[in-house]
Amino acid sequence: MAKKNPSNLTNSVPDAPRRPAREPAALMNALDAHAQGPTHAALATGDLLRILTFLEDCSTELDTAIELQDPSPVFRMALQAIKAHLEARVMTPTSLIAASNVPYATANRRLKEMIEAGLIEQRPRTKTGKSFSMHPSDKLLEQWSQASARVRRLAEIHFSRHSSREEARDYYFGGSYMTAHAIPPLQVLPDPLKVAGGVRVLVHGDPTFMVMENLKRQFEQVIGTQIHQRAFSIDRLRDEALRNAERSASRYDIIALDLPWIGEFADKGVLMPLDAVMDVARLDPADFHTAGWTAAHWGGRPYGVPAQTTPELLFYRRDLFAEAGLEPPATTDQLLAAAHEMHDPQRGRYGIGWNAARGTALGHTVLMTMADFGQPVLDLPEVAGGFDTGGLARRDYRVTIDTDKGLRAAEFLMELLRYSPPDILSMSWYERVRPYAAGRIAMAYGYTLLAPYFELDPSSPAHGQTGYLPHPHGPGAANVAPVGGYVMGIPANLAPERVAAAVEALRVFTSPEAQKLYVQNGSRTNPRYSVGADAEVRRASPIFEAVDAMSWRDELQFWPRPPVPEITGIIQICGEEFHDMLRGLIPPRAALRQAQERAEALIEHPGPS
Repeated sequence: MAKKNPSNLTNSVPDAPRRPAREPAALMNALDAHAQGPTHAALATGDLLRILTFLEDCSTELDTAIELQDPSPVFRMALQAIKAHLEARVMTPTSLIAASNVPYATANRRLKEMIEAGLIEQRPRTKTGKSFSMHPSDKLLEQWSQASARVRRLAEIHFSRHSSREEARDYYFGGSYMTAHAIPPLQVLPDPLKVAGGVRVLVHGDPTFMVMENLKRQFEQVIGTQIHQRAFSIDRLRDEALRNAERSASRYDIIALDLPWIGEFADKGVLMPLDAVMDVARLDPADFHTAGWTAAHWGGRPYGVPAQTTPELLFYRRDLFAEAGLEPPATTDQLLAAAHEMHDPQRGRYGIGWNAARGTALGHTVLMTMADFGQPVLDLPEVAGGFDTGGLARRDYRVTIDTDKGLRAAEFLMELLRYSPPDILSMSWYERVRPYAAGRIAMAYGYTLLAPYFELDPSSPAHGQTGYLPHPHGPGAANVAPVGGYVMGIPANLAPERVAAAVEALRVFTSPEAQKLYVQNGSRTNPRYSVGADAEVRRASPIFEAVDAMSWRDELQFWPRPPVPEITGIIQICGEEFHDMLRGLIPPRAALRQAQERAEALIEHPGPS
């Protein structure tokens, strides 16, 4: 078995921190423990590797059980090729032939037949093209994935004490059909990427991107070159991306950016439009959650590919609600009532946690809370299912903070403060979920990417007891699950000779196969419908089925944080003015008025043409 690679992707770049400064060690320890499991590769590929090992052992037993039994060289070479691929090991023709257990000439002949049949692919290892590494083709991986699912199901039917003929019927009438649509493992590129120094990536220091630390060897084998990743907290990531845009040539081949930055980065020429450098159809746009894919556009053109779609949801303790006889809250009034019921400071338990730290953190909360009351931060035209953001590139929008609905949102936050922990005004992204995972908070607003805090920790009181809801809505409004997350794009100042490799790496990193791999290694974000429908993914967490249902109900929306160039400043302003309100320094009306005036001053409307 391949050992877990202890190297850190960020170490590949001088002076890059081992962990981002804001990344909590507790969460990373949980991800590391999840990745280590029985074996790293086993977790990375679900049941596939375990079934492969089982069949390998069975084959050995059968080959030696009967005297005249001949080994099957094709079966054994297929086993070894797939196993090496899953464990990120290089397999040569010689090592495949050695695994066949038949004479060299026979094995060599059968190996050539496998190559001709499209089951094995050869990748040149040297510039001369005389040395090759051997890899299972997409065709072989798909066939093996389907066979593995059938083997597992048959084993359950025939050997499990809990199996029944009803289960057997389910296998033949539906079960086998569903497994045929399982996402196969990542397939290596036919030709390794040729890019000097390897692929350089700038990312956010969150759990989904940090999962790549445990997957470095797999992805390097897939693309055929080294990967150098640098990770920062959200504010430092934006600063570094903007600094990089001022350089004569980009230091990064791919950069990750928060969804609301799309308009600013497109407007400032930080990113190149993807349709200028690739066939966008190769990304299968229809497979992405609609809100996530639409949010990656500016002026009708895509500037990034969704790498993680992570809506902010309401996490709540199902067991505590059941004990109290409460229904999951659907409205803001029900949420306040539940928070009041759960709030018991004398016993060390508080009603709810949320982003209330000054600046960026609280600013996001303000915009999302306004959305809960049906008020976008800009005067967006209302359409069925939400508000239209298609015309934002025309820059003819106005700020809409100081409104009646804005006042209701502000008053709601003041009420929420009563049922929050005493340190709520310093709580931000991770601080709001850690006490929820520890059992000190009954509810918390949180992005799905933070679910590993309790989903991967069996000692957490919230483990297996968490329900997932869209934001409860205010009077006359609809449920909204505000979409967050990151897209990956290509810097506009990337050297031309590196663009083709960057495009191909971008496609691999955001593919369904890669997204499934992230989930199997602890990520709880997913931008694609196909990944959310995969059986192994659904077994990993109930969060994927919940988010898919919200998407189909049109509850996943990105209009609460419209991606205009001024959005970062608007968020910061709201985070400052409303923090003063929550501290009791100014009343809600003053906070709304001052935020409105300061935000209006940011917006420069284009003059008459």
